[in-house]
Amino acid sequence: MKLPNGFGSVYKLSGKRRHPWVAAKTFGWEINENTGKAKQIQRPIGYYATKQEAMTALVNYNENPYDLDTNNITFAEVYEKWSEGYFPTLGSKSSIRTITAAYKYCAPLYNMKMRDIRTNHLEQTIKNADVGDSTKGRMKSIFNLMYKYAMKSEIVDKNYAQLCDSIKRPKPDIVRIPFSNDEISILWEHIDFPFVDMVIIGIYSGWRPQELSVLKVSDVDLNSMTYTGGLKTDAGKNRIVPIHPLVLDLVKRNYEKATSMNSEYLFNDEDGQQGTHLTYDKYRGRWNKIMKRLHLDHKPHDTRHTFITKAKLYGVDEYIIKLMVGHAINDITEKTYTHRTMEEMHREIQKIIK
Repeated sequence: MKLPNGFGSVYKLSGKRRHPWVAAKTFGWEINENTGKAKQIQRPIGYYATKQEAMTALVNYNENPYDLDTNNITFAEVYEKWSEGYFPTLGSKSSIRTITAAYKYCAPLYNMKMRDIRTNHLEQTIKNADVGDSTKGRMKSIFNLMYKYAMKSEIVDKNYAQLCDSIKRPKPDIVRIPFSNDEISILWEHIDFPFVDMVIIGIYSGWRPQELSVLKVSDVDLNSMTYTGGLKTDAGKNRIVPIHPLVLDLVKRNYEKATSMNSEYLFNDEDGQQGTHLTYDKYRGRWNKIMKRLHLDHKPHDTRHTFITKAKLYGVDEYIIKLMVGHAINDITEKTYTHRTMEEMHREIQKIIK
């Protein structure tokens, strides 16, 4: 059967071979200046055991063409292609920054062909990186995600990142210390110090620092006394949290201030451009100033831990706590009936009396 012009061809190589049949695609023509004859410019798309397999591969390629240069694509090029699709799926810019920071230590692999990289290359790159265990763990995560993309794109046939057994991402040694009632009293006594009100709102809401920083005026409903937001996990995104009566005036004050300066954010970077929300780095900088000024010793996430600790101490319903802080609910029955009313959530959060 004669194939259409430009379709490609199937032919058999001489000699004794396991895959003698070649499927080759035509990518153009070249003219012999001496004879005036045209010759096809072809490139193999694969080698096969039978003529039928080669023909099927050629037909499939013509229906869904793919990049034949995958044999030469480098680690850096795969990173660019992968990150282009992956970064938009992340919930915050800080997540992107942590990946790009870890990627800088993968420089020994940048110019290597992806198909030539083996487990020892990956492990040696991580071992030689002059960084802490957390960043090394993130490097391994990047490798796994890139290989998943590369296999899906038929750039590689094997995920060598999975074989990096000697490199294990350490479990973070996280120590959370809740604010004591005396320390909370100190915060209230210094409520006029910049951003102390933001810390107190965090203590009585359970928002993560990053979530609190990007809350918008439109996320606040003063009529229903709720705010909506969240990042990170499916359970944590777009969750509704009742505004505790103890911090209602603080929320209102920030709401009115943001509205007067035409800012879309509830909390603003007063040292920078008007109406610009706080990045986590700026939040942490202001946090450190508060801790130093008030002689306290806490980490930014301690506000969230304080809220959870208080909620449990005052007997707030377990599943209401999970809904408010964005923790996944594993109980199948409860997960099916999580249509808790806002009235019930308000009633539960008000169990926290101080």
